[in-house]
Amino acid sequence: MQRSLVTFLFLLLTVNTLHAQSPKREFRAAWIASVSNIDWPSKPGLPAMEQQQQFIARLDQLKALGCNAVIVQIRPCADALYDSKIEPWSSYLSGRQGEAPFPYYDPLLFMIAETHKRNMEFHAWFNPYRALMDSKQHSPSPKHVTRTHPEWIINYGGQSIIDPGIPEARQYVIDVITDVVKRYDIDAVHLDDYFYPYRVAHSEFGDGKSYAKYGQGANRDDWRRNNVSLFISLLNTNIKHIKPYVKLGVSPFGIWRNADKDPEGSNTKGGQTNYDDLYADVLLWMQKGWVDYLLPQLYWEHTSHAAPFSVLMPWWYGHCYKRHVYYGLAPYRMVTAKSGAWVGVKELMWQLRDIRGGCPNSGYAFFSAASFDKVKAPLKDSLQYGFNKYPALIPPMEWLDSIPPPAPRVSMVITGHTATLNWKEDNPKKEPLRYVVYRFVNNEAVNLERSDRILSIQQGMEYVDPDIEKYKTCTYIVTALDRLWNESKPSEKVSGSLNQGGAK
Repeated sequence: MQRSLVTFLFLLLTVNTLHAQSPKREFRAAWIASVSNIDWPSKPGLPAMEQQQQFIARLDQLKALGCNAVIVQIRPCADALYDSKIEPWSSYLSGRQGEAPFPYYDPLLFMIAETHKRNMEFHAWFNPYRALMDSKQHSPSPKHVTRTHPEWIINYGGQSIIDPGIPEARQYVIDVITDVVKRYDIDAVHLDDYFYPYRVAHSEFGDGKSYAKYGQGANRDDWRRNNVSLFISLLNTNIKHIKPYVKLGVSPFGIWRNADKDPEGSNTKGGQTNYDDLYADVLLWMQKGWVDYLLPQLYWEHTSHAAPFSVLMPWWYGHCYKRHVYYGLAPYRMVTAKSGAWVGVKELMWQLRDIRGGCPNSGYAFFSAASFDKVKAPLKDSLQYGFNKYPALIPPMEWLDSIPPPAPRVSMVITGHTATLNWKEDNPKKEPLRYVVYRFVNNEAVNLERSDRILSIQQGMEYVDPDIEKYKTCTYIVTALDRLWNESKPSEKVSGSLNQGGAK
């Protein structure tokens, strides 16, 4: 009797631990970088069909790894991986800036459609101020900003940068981004960490003219920070005016400030920081509600001397100000590691467990998608068959929308060896809805927080379960999700078994 009780308690603990490790809500993403053809397309000038096939393969790979969102770089260098009337086609598509893919198609329309088909979010990634990766070797199109507005351009560190201190230049970038918000069905605007450029030793960013004209006697560092904050504030206002449901996310460098500069900073020794070097006061943006999520790039190991993951992860979560914080992780560091923390899957899986165990309604993004093609350690298996075995819904953002759709009305028919669920909905807003199908077996308790009981996340209003014959009884519940992942109340339960030959 005592042995049976011990065994029961052990099994109960194991099951509860499994559930705790598989939250129902978690942001799971990967960056798909187009700059220098890092992730997609694999090289410039590929035929349109091959570009499309490569993107579909990327999506299917990430979906299998448990991802529910992709962050796709559609404007790497003041160019466009979409049909823009403002900026030229990207050379990373066609091989020559200004030339459309051949045969013609709009890659952004295609990518959004394929992403949504898989019930994943599409975050459109813009690099706001980088104009050219190489200011000397590139041949920009006559339509490129370096040609149309050379007075906005500062060459620094071998790159060409749009000066954030010029109001007209900031508005230009906002116009580029909001053009995409208006014309495409994206779920979020995503900005990376490049506002003012990373410092180059013994070289000063040459914005003296704009500072003299617009600085109005302010401290130069404060003026630069205010330029970036103005941009973020105005961009968010414009996005929400056009489509209130489109999120704004920023992926900052992993250190806001070091504690030796500011008691509010992290106990780190970063050589550069957001606040002091990139002039990005990301905490202010969170406090003011100008961004919906931050995705700091925590590309260091737990044992890093300058920037330990174990210090930075809780620091960022402690400064979320009721907005979402996800974490940028670095499988790319595993690709070339010959020794140290990044050999094998241990470090990355440790980081994932820390996030899941300590940050409710959080999540992560991997940099970058192509890393999974190159990592020799069994990382894909660890994610697909272990850590992300069960699906997750993206955490909702109640400040954008907290009203869920009505519950579906479900019916079930058992024929042969399958159960077929059908449902109807009340959708007066005519908004795109997804549905979650749950199954509970053999009279177990219904618990909608159990991600391991999710059979499907889908857009169609029918689900066929071929496995009902494996159980004595099955109970099904369906819920509806709006585009911001607010979940309806559960439908009425429908139950049945092959032995009963019907449903109730």
